[in-house]
Amino acid sequence: MTKLNLLYSIDDAYVDQFKVTIYSVYQMSSQKQLHVYVLQKTLLSKHEEILQFCQTLGIHYHPVVIGEEAFSDAPTTDRYPETIYYRLLAHEYLPQDLDKILYMDADILCLNDILPLYETDLRDKLYAAASHITDSNIPDLVNKLRLGNYEAESYFNSGVLMINLTAVRKEVKRQDILNYIANKGHLLVLPDQDVLNALYGHKTMLIPDQIYNFDARYSILYQARSGGIWDLDWVIGHTVFLHFCGRDKPWKKEYRSRYAALYKHYQHLAQLI
Repeated sequence: MTKLNLLYSIDDAYVDQFKVTIYSVYQMSSQKQLHVYVLQKTLLSKHEEILQFCQTLGIHYHPVVIGEEAFSDAPTTDRYPETIYYRLLAHEYLPQDLDKILYMDADILCLNDILPLYETDLRDKLYAAASHITDSNIPDLVNKLRLGNYEAESYFNSGVLMINLTAVRKEVKRQDILNYIANKGHLLVLPDQDVLNALYGHKTMLIPDQIYNFDARYSILYQARSGGIWDLDWVIGHTVFLHFCGRDKPWKKEYRSRYAALYKHYQHLAQLI
């Protein structure tokens, strides 16, 4: 049985959403040996709640406590809180015997098996990630100019990252990241995502966003890109990660997108655990 290592970075305010995501992964995964690592500054106050939830499903829960002083040497502002470093430097805190791990945001719903992505051969790449591309490549050109990485295949979304920990430990250095933010911070819009693209975009494998990072805000654009093929039925049958990016979130009562009922169904089931 394949061991699946999953990575999250949350605080106490996002525990309920995290549980929905984990439950959806568990339900749709063909492999049930799930090891969930959660990056957190201090031990979450809802630690016992998470532990009980995971134990009920047979999931191995591993809190990864970063500590109060871990990023005392890092440049931070209101726009750039220290949590931006957690994903980029997760390899410093994860067990050394892990060779790979799949990171995902906690506002994601899993609709199909994650195993094909998890078993993707990254070769010498550090990461695999999707790009929310449109029919125009102008945004990619602007981002390459802004960030100075012209070798990158695209501008990658960091909400889903397949991480080659073996390679990352050799190539991703804390000081490189701190130096880049100190020198280029005024140019960064989405700090950790921008740093990922600037420093490591050329070492990232492109995976299809309609499968692995479907942005729920743009269902009409996806249908246009596919000539009407990527409709709701197609998403349910093929998309692995449905990502609720942006401010409009499906756990809010006022959420009215076509995916509202889908999310609230999983939310209800997770609350029964």
